Order: sequence, then structure tokens, then C-alpha cells
Amino acid sequence: MTVQKIVTSLWFDKEAEVAMNFYVDLFNVAPNSAKNSKIVSMDYYPENAEDEHLKGMNGKIINGVFELEGQKFICLDGGPLFKFNESISLTINCDGQEEVDYFWNEMTTDGGEESQCGWVKDKYGLSWQIVPKQLEKLMTTEDNVKKGRVMEA
Repeated sequence: MTVQKIVTSLWFDKEAEVAMNFYVDLFNVAPNSAKNSKIVSMDYYPENAEDEHLKGMNGKIINGVFELEGQKFICLDGGPLFKFNESISLTINCDGQEEVDYFWNEMTTDGGEESQCGWVKDKYGLSWQIVPKQLEKLMTTEDNVKKGRVMEA
């Protein structure tokens, strides 16, 4: 088994558990899914924590581990101190229009937001790029005229 050297860590306010379930279900139901997305573990904040920063976090995730299409992520409920923004996003390389439409529609439902050029923000505030796999080939061509037409489109 290969150990993933770099793991993305996600800081949620108080919705890590519900977000993990949303992402795992989203990827397991997706067109062309290998159905290898899962929650690995969830550890909760201790009850009746004395530390001022932990008050009100009872029942929330202190350390959650999940996998999307075999890619490991960790997350926690850390309160409102930090928020997601567009300076980081996750890219989904899609096999065709059906998969693009699926992820776009699911990510923008229930409070998600559409953006431009394949970008969406889900209901938890995390930014995603939903991209057809063919786009990489078109963008890396050495034909600058063709590349320019792709950029314009």
C-alpha cells in the first residue's frame, strides 16, 4: 500500500461531519464513479472540555479522515476563525459532459454558488474546479492559435 505523502486538510466551522458525508455520497453516486469514497474515521471533541476554545464543540469533529476516489483528506471543526476562499480549490477531472453537469449541479445545490470558467463554491464554502479531462490536452497544445481559441471559449 502506498502512503499518500501530501494530504489536504480542511477546516470547517461546525459542519465537518455533514460535509464529509456529503462529499463521500457525492463521489460514490457520480457517473463513472469507482465507488471508492469513504469515511475512514471520526474523532470527536471531548465532552465538558475545560479549555475555553473547546467550549461548545461537544459532538463536533476534532479529527476526521475521509477519502474521495482514493484521495485522502483530513478535516476538523475549528469554529469560525478561518473560512475557505478561492485562493485554494480542488479540481475534479471529469469524463464527459454528463459528469461535468452532475458535479456542477450537485455542488451548486442548497447554497452553493456558480462562478466562471468551471469554478463553483459548494454550500460549505469550498471552491472546486469542474473540468473535462479533454481540456488539459487542449490547453497544453503547442499550437498557440488553437490554445488561444480554447482560452477565448
